[in-house]
Amino acid sequence: MKQTLRMVSLALALAPTLALAEVESTDPIKLTLHDWTGQLITTNIMAAVLEEAGYNVELVQADYLAQFAGLKTGDLDVAMEIWATTGQEAMDKAIAEGGVVSFGETGMLAKEEWWYPLYMKEKCPGLPDWKALNDCAALFATPDTAPKGRYLGGPVTWGGFDEERIAALGLNFEVIHAGTDAAMFAELEAAYQRQDPILLWVYAPHWSQQKYQGEWVEFPTYEAACYTDPAWGSNPAATHDCGKPFGPIWKVGWAGLADKWPGAAKAVQAFTIDNTAMSAMIAKVDLDGVALEDVVDEWMTANEATWKPWIGQ
Repeated sequence: MKQTLRMVSLALALAPTLALAEVESTDPIKLTLHDWTGQLITTNIMAAVLEEAGYNVELVQADYLAQFAGLKTGDLDVAMEIWATTGQEAMDKAIAEGGVVSFGETGMLAKEEWWYPLYMKEKCPGLPDWKALNDCAALFATPDTAPKGRYLGGPVTWGGFDEERIAALGLNFEVIHAGTDAAMFAELEAAYQRQDPILLWVYAPHWSQQKYQGEWVEFPTYEAACYTDPAWGSNPAATHDCGKPFGPIWKVGWAGLADKWPGAAKAVQAFTIDNTAMSAMIAKVDLDGVALEDVVDEWMTANEATWKPWIGQ
């Protein structure tokens, strides 16, 4: 893997600086779109930057984890957000098998974990310790899950191993997957307004932690062996008896990108943004109702000094 990344970095370092519209191929560079607002913003910013350089860009809806098959073959070219919290394993496997390379970190740090509104701590005083959850499972139960508590997970395509964790830690909970990112946070809004019990998947960067007071559940600290070695952790018969990993959000792509579009590959590698800026843009779309295209246009106008060097301008 390290050798592959070094080769990509060398190819990008040697890539010529492109003047506007001097592109190596007019074939479309296919960037993948997923089902959460931040990823749509990140990808549309990257698309706008590449278009400013004269590239032909195509945005393609793709499954978050299944997209690696297309990236390996070159049917897809760039995925702008692979979260260490949920996508690291699939990313590492794809890179090791060949055809996929990392273009580095986005600059954002990912956190995805079980979360509850702060008012639930009064009703379940053992929180945030995960061991308190079984004592309070009935508080989180719904008619569909009783007597088990209900955990509102992200869309099933996001992965995350929540079912495996519940089994490994013996939690008296059932995962109910939200159909969409928007539906998940709409349910949080409704519960929060009524002060109803809710336990759900919350992630950062996102606006939810600014709007709602709450805490993440504290599970045993993640180590790589937790996901692969049953001997690790409190349950010697199961893996995933720990919290989710925290870490970077990565950019990945087809290994042939740097050869076919060296200037574009250099721009993808140069792309960077932080959690604060991204959270603010997500809030504009999700909370203020601003069109995603307008948010991207606003960022492009305000940050020319940032993105123009990515494409040698």
